[in-house]
Amino acid sequence: MLTIKLPELGEGVTEGELVRWLIKPGDEVKPDQPVAEFMTDKATVEVPSPIAGKVKSLKFKEGDTVKVESVIVELEATNESPVKVAETSHSPTQSTRSSASPELSGSPANQGMHSYPSSNPSVNVTVTQERVAHTYQNGHSPREEIWPPPAASHVLATPATRRLARELGVDINQIVGTGLAGRVTRDDVLAFRSHYKTHSPVEWKKTPSIDPVVTLAEEERIPLRGIRRKIAENMQNSKRIIPHFTLMDEAIVTELVTMRESLKEVAAQQGIKLTYLPLVIKALIATCREFPMFNASIDDEKSEIVYKKYFHVGFAADTPNGLVVPVVKEAHNKSILEIAREIQDLSQRARENKLKPEEMKGATITVTNIGSVGGTYATPIINHPEVAILGMYKIMDKITLNQEGQIAIQKAMNFTITADHRLIDGAVAARFLRSFIEKISQPSRLLLELR
Repeated sequence: MLTIKLPELGEGVTEGELVRWLIKPGDEVKPDQPVAEFMTDKATVEVPSPIAGKVKSLKFKEGDTVKVESVIVELEATNESPVKVAETSHSPTQSTRSSASPELSGSPANQGMHSYPSSNPSVNVTVTQERVAHTYQNGHSPREEIWPPPAASHVLATPATRRLARELGVDINQIVGTGLAGRVTRDDVLAFRSHYKTHSPVEWKKTPSIDPVVTLAEEERIPLRGIRRKIAENMQNSKRIIPHFTLMDEAIVTELVTMRESLKEVAAQQGIKLTYLPLVIKALIATCREFPMFNASIDDEKSEIVYKKYFHVGFAADTPNGLVVPVVKEAHNKSILEIAREIQDLSQRARENKLKPEEMKGATITVTNIGSVGGTYATPIINHPEVAILGMYKIMDKITLNQEGQIAIQKAMNFTITADHRLIDGAVAARFLRSFIEKISQPSRLLLELR
């Protein structure tokens, strides 16, 4: 009984969703023929059969999640099942590829090219003597420490074909593919391996594999668990579901800096450390009242937009155990000092790993203060099921010209808004960010809008 297993679908990908079968029981399958489409969090790919045979059974249903290396198809052997490589010849033959390409034609510019037969008699693959000599000169590739070299980004080949090339010690970058759009097929790899095993300028030599040999002392493996695993799951889920886009702009925050400096002593007398975050949260709430789609979520199961009439504002907190997002509940009903006090308390307990689960749930929109550690710009990830996240960055001095044309030094801060493109269009996000910057640039006017 012959079997087809699910090959590697990409770096770090351990499973894929079976989108649809391209074959059915009773079909005759040829080597390199696509048999199924699988979807990962990165792409949708066709999985080819490495062998020939007659389909006996399909092991999964469309929609199933399949682990890499699982048997997906059982085949019955046919006369074509054994993979044989045709005997090669020294005589050069013209490639069957289109003569429209000078590299593959029989023109004088292509003199010195060799064709080598594949296991499919109708296919010949061509490479230049110059390329082969460059590869095998002195028995080494240009990258002596890695053999075969990894496939370059321009090489078209399925994961199964790339794996075959690695297992056979074939430099797939040297093969001119005969498949659709120049794709390197299984036949191309086998024919190249067969020809140059006996006809290469030097004796075939397989040098060390791609993976370097390392000792246990040079690596440390730690289980991905606890809060780090939860962060990884949440971030991956958010990127998988939400089509992110980010807009960036600069605000002159000289007035904001002055206001905060004037209020710091008042706050300190009440045991509160006043940062810029409470002021930013108040400006964010005022802007969301103008653009309610930013303080919303999408119910994916019911296909409904849920507009929130309240403001539970999350803020990203960096802790020794990883990133957490405490939530200031009912922020619209609290003063700047009340918000500052709550941020101070939540941040402290987050660092001590003493937050309650309910204190990290229910946010309607989130602010991330990357500027607190010196960041200039970033593209934050939305905290699903929210639809937006505001980024604030470090304050910098900026040389400007005032209305009289005189040079002045102002305080500038960058802001970003990352939004869910399913609900929020780019033009709407641009207007939102412009309105927010107007408010944060003139915080005294913001006081008129506080409720």
